[in-house]
Amino acid sequence: MPTLDRSGDVFVLDLGDSENRFHPDWLASVHAALDEVERAEGPRALVTAATGKFFSNGLDLDWLGAHGDQHAEYVATVHQLFARVLALPVVTVAAIQGHAFAAGAMLTLAHDVRVMRADRGFWCLPEVDIQIPFTFGMSALIQARLAPQTAHVAMTTGRRYGGAEAVADGIVDQAVAEDAVRSSALEIATGLAGKAGDTLGTIKARMYGPALDVLRSDAPG
Repeated sequence: MPTLDRSGDVFVLDLGDSENRFHPDWLASVHAALDEVERAEGPRALVTAATGKFFSNGLDLDWLGAHGDQHAEYVATVHQLFARVLALPVVTVAAIQGHAFAAGAMLTLAHDVRVMRADRGFWCLPEVDIQIPFTFGMSALIQARLAPQTAHVAMTTGRRYGGAEAVADGIVDQAVAEDAVRSSALEIATGLAGKAGDTLGTIKARMYGPALDVLRSDAPG
């Protein structure tokens, strides 16, 4: 399950050491961690990381298959997570040490900065291959954070991006050695911790207003 620690001015949210799929309990734990980050005062930033082979494999499709009657509520909670991270009034950095697929990849896009492992691991939106269309909220998030042609290719082909390719296409900001992913993210976050506050939150809310409106709407799409 996700855990939240603090290193100086930087909160470190570790998503876990499994596939880190978005089980409802997992989502509740992440939301609770974000509550703590939001309640804190003074300089602060957030690094979201994970341990092991995966950053996150996205939606918990097994849980969804067994709880079809809760589909709309579940998707709304996922949308809420994306919106919270996208508009969080602190600088956020995703430390992508392993595979980031589907909604896990989308979660990285909600962060301000992304650092990815260079030698192994893929960033991928496989929805076209697994026959699950993006919701309107997911589409809005992806298109708000990626260049149009990159979004088009990623969404319509399910291309798997390694670190170098992800940097070249503007999906991530840096690709570094495995043992430098988290430390690089911490360095970036530490340098930007002083930006936290209402002004940053307002800038993000206005910058991503259209995407946030869709993510926060009641219709999951």
